Amino acid sequence: MSTIKDRLAALRAQLAQDRLTGFVIPLTDEHMSEYVGGYAQRLEWLTGFAGSAGSAAVLGERAAIFTDGRYTLQVREQVPQGVYEYQDVPKTSAAEWLAAHAAKGDRIGYDPWLHSRGWVQATAHRLARRGAELVPVGANPVDRIWADRPAPSAARLEVHDVEFAGRSSAEKRADAAAWLGRHPADAVVITALDSIAWLLNIRGRDVSHTPVALAFVVLHADASVDLFTAPEKITPELRAHLGAQVRIHPRSAFQGALAGLRGKTVAADAATGVAAIFAALEAAGARIIEARDPCVLPKAIKNPVEIAGTIAAHRRDGAALTRFLHWFATEAPEGRLDELLAAERLRQFREATNVLEDLSFDTISGYGPNGAVVHYRVSVETNLPIKPGSLFLIDSGGQYRDGTTDVTRTLAVGTPTAEMRDRYTRVLKGHIALSRAVFPAGTRGVQLDALARAPLWEAGLDYAHGTGHGVGSYLAVHEGPQRIAAAGSAYSGSDEPLQAGMIVSNEPGYYKAGEFGIRIENLVLIEPREVPGAEKPMLGLRPLTLAPLERELIDVALLSNIERDWVDNYHNMVNISLGPQLDDEVRAWLEARTAPL
Repeated sequence: MSTIKDRLAALRAQLAQDRLTGFVIPLTDEHMSEYVGGYAQRLEWLTGFAGSAGSAAVLGERAAIFTDGRYTLQVREQVPQGVYEYQDVPKTSAAEWLAAHAAKGDRIGYDPWLHSRGWVQATAHRLARRGAELVPVGANPVDRIWADRPAPSAARLEVHDVEFAGRSSAEKRADAAAWLGRHPADAVVITALDSIAWLLNIRGRDVSHTPVALAFVVLHADASVDLFTAPEKITPELRAHLGAQVRIHPRSAFQGALAGLRGKTVAADAATGVAAIFAALEAAGARIIEARDPCVLPKAIKNPVEIAGTIAAHRRDGAALTRFLHWFATEAPEGRLDELLAAERLRQFREATNVLEDLSFDTISGYGPNGAVVHYRVSVETNLPIKPGSLFLIDSGGQYRDGTTDVTRTLAVGTPTAEMRDRYTRVLKGHIALSRAVFPAGTRGVQLDALARAPLWEAGLDYAHGTGHGVGSYLAVHEGPQRIAAAGSAYSGSDEPLQAGMIVSNEPGYYKAGEFGIRIENLVLIEPREVPGAEKPMLGLRPLTLAPLERELIDVALLSNIERDWVDNYHNMVNISLGPQLDDEVRAWLEARTAPL
């Protein structure tokens, strides 16, 4: 099946055999992950869409793909027009679209291992009002037509040493057991891969760029754990690290183990636990408590060892990025570069540290119009030459044992226009406003989001993505529960109180479709701030990312004295932190780039 149209036709034929009239395809796996292994890339295989968030719905005569504002351009470039209808989230959703187009008597299939229980209940209710039915499938019909579907990764699990983790797995499991006692519950089912990695101080290589392993966990009130993962992943070192309190079972035994919880009170997270898990617990007669995964918040609040590690990782990564920026400034004016070459050269600078484990995501290397595609992924087909006359946006990061990085810089290639300088400077002003924010403990990200947007709003401009996401410690580059985003948007979920020790990104942007994109992204650490006369505890943001800003794009006349001082102080910090790591030529270049405005 060589074309997307062929694959859709094959799916419809399979649905007919299964006595179904429709099917829903999310971009997730059995763990409700954002980034998934190749075996779970069903949405990309079926539609061609390679973004990190989306879904599709298929009926007999029509099909639709659902993406948010980050992918407005990308989805239209990757998914054939006329085969799928483009639908914008949050204006609509797969559930709403199905409810509007399903006919009475339709049987719409879904895979209960790929959807939350809440989604199933809400969608079933909507369809019932149309006289249609939502039907769980035992075998995913996409998998049945995907002849060359990759097998799940067999990579071995790795120990994440306490020198990087800061706390032992035994300590973390004891805390989780105490959490069970407060609810009270006999056990908790943990399915989020980064939570399992954090809890057991293990890492894996089952998902590109995210160091996690495919596994499920049931943690009991005595702090013991049943770990379900493929046996071939377990090494003697890993078994010794886990100890006697962690019992290891084949991943295939997980569903049966849920049946063994009969009569128990079991906690499960409705956000990360799929519908099939809740159904299995209900069938077993367990009493279910819906509660947030007990690893989520302590994982987000970094301990002193993790904080020291991420600071070290950012210094190392900043030096690698600065070497790249120097190389780019030398080569780009000659017109010898393209997007693929730039992304590969940056990888090489990071690899030269000799401690890079992986990139933290596919590098976004976008010149000119490709830079306006928020989550652009360069390929041989889309690769553009980098020539004087526009902007180049590069969003990238590294995975190191001591920390995860994520940074975006926008670079001028040739002489920028007045419009480019105005837009860049407005993005910078928003970045500075958020960086300088001092706020009471308990403040939510939703309350800070407007600080970054206000300079753009003044010119009637905005951007269609969140302003900040959480970041893990040698874990997921997108980590909850904290976010900085507007309420009610496709990228919301920002009602979590911000706490000292959390890491978030600060990344306002501006995108002119078909022409150029701008984003400035630093990771920042939330930390306590002493404010004279303060009547409550206050917090502020400490920059972690170290890399020079693009001087040619800064319209100094648009900056206030306070904003100019912020740029100068930030650049001074970059120069002091990175200079000793660089050779004479790059250090001299950096000194010039970070001189006072």
